[in-house]
Amino acid sequence: MANLKNVGAAFVICATLVAGFEGLATHTYHDTLAHGLPTVCYGETEGVKMGDVYTPQECKDMLAAKLPRYWEEISRCITVPISDNEKAAYTSFAYNVGSAGFCGSNVRKRLNAGDHKGACNGLMAWNHASGHEVRGLTRRRAAERDLCLKGLSSGATPH
Repeated sequence: MANLKNVGAAFVICATLVAGFEGLATHTYHDTLAHGLPTVCYGETEGVKMGDVYTPQECKDMLAAKLPRYWEEISRCITVPISDNEKAAYTSFAYNVGSAGFCGSNVRKRLNAGDHKGACNGLMAWNHASGHEVRGLTRRRAAERDLCLKGLSSGATPH
């Protein structure tokens, strides 16, 4: 199982990545990519109802509290050491598609088979919503893939 220590740097990187792609919405809206699910802050849907309003700081705090939970959930299905950049990329991915989505994916299967590069590249297959390619998801997956691959080439010690 992947180690939970030394993930602070990964969360800072991940929070920046997620916030940039999710965008900040302090008032609840219906997310069209999520089948109209009420959404607020940085893509938060859990326990959200229409009419909810948050301050930017509350949104930052919500994201900071949520990312470690996603990492903890996906770390249970990762059986190989990974770098901080891989952790950040996979946590961002799981935040977007769900922990079960990550754990059931070919990305995770490739990763656990030792094919780190193939796992990073496999993120690119997850750029569709309702059967159509979404440019924003393509950009997000490319950023996650690039970060993931950077974790392989940076010489960072996997945890």
